[in-house]
Amino acid sequence: MVISAIGQGFLWGILGLGIFMTYRILNFPDMTTEGSFPLGGAVCVTAITNGIHPLLATLLGVVAGMCAGFITGMLYTKGKIPVILAGILVMSGLNSVMLFIMQTPNLSLLGQPKIQDFFTRLHLPDHYDIVILGLIAVSIIIAVLLFFFFTDFGQAYIATGDNETMARSIGINTNRMKVIGLTLSNGVIALSGALIAQNDGYADIGKGIGVIVIGLASIIIGEVLYGELTFGERLIAVVLGSVIYQLLILLIIKLGLDTTYLKIFSSIILAICLMIPRLKESLNLKTGLEE
Repeated sequence: MVISAIGQGFLWGILGLGIFMTYRILNFPDMTTEGSFPLGGAVCVTAITNGIHPLLATLLGVVAGMCAGFITGMLYTKGKIPVILAGILVMSGLNSVMLFIMQTPNLSLLGQPKIQDFFTRLHLPDHYDIVILGLIAVSIIIAVLLFFFFTDFGQAYIATGDNETMARSIGINTNRMKVIGLTLSNGVIALSGALIAQNDGYADIGKGIGVIVIGLASIIIGEVLYGELTFGERLIAVVLGSVIYQLLILLIIKLGLDTTYLKIFSSIILAICLMIPRLKESLNLKTGLEE
């Protein structure tokens, strides 16, 4: 079960990386996440059941997520709708889109090929295929993000999040950066949804409920545990935070607590992680005053 949790942590870590692109770099939460995540799974599973190769089906799921992010970006920048509300509108609309795609609230992959089947010829122990798949996917995403963010275009994207007014003053089209950021981040999030749907063996339109909490938990846990890091190290910390989060969930299950209430446990873990930096500051301040 520990190996399975680690593999799940890598796959959910991709979700964390997608959320990191908007939440930490552009400094706003994107509620489209809760729609683009299950959308990636829905498109991928539907494509596989219609005879499309799992790798191509996964890429189709990514493209679908990018389309969702693009729509949110256009509503935000061109429609002047607040970003949170724009994300909620797209998230709500995607429920109908997924029903149209799958023609049912959930769709099984029973008896269908999956992307992790490529590792069966290696005769690995149980669940190690997901660990390897997760490692490969995470490594590719981090490498692509590092390449992107160290280009001039990527630096302009970071500048938009750091100081939008300054970015505009030096000629950066900040609205374009926001649209591109939302498009790319939701593509990464949809990739996570597609891979997790294949790992779980089904797609469901309700899978997106609460996933933003899981992604934020990955980011916060990584930041709390590892402190000051370089940009590349922060991306790795997000993935490690996701693995730790999944291990914490496994611990909750092992303690015999009712798994029906996992969502509230997830929220509690995130709330505690969010409070830790403030508690540290309070303790340091108190110690300084005493001295």
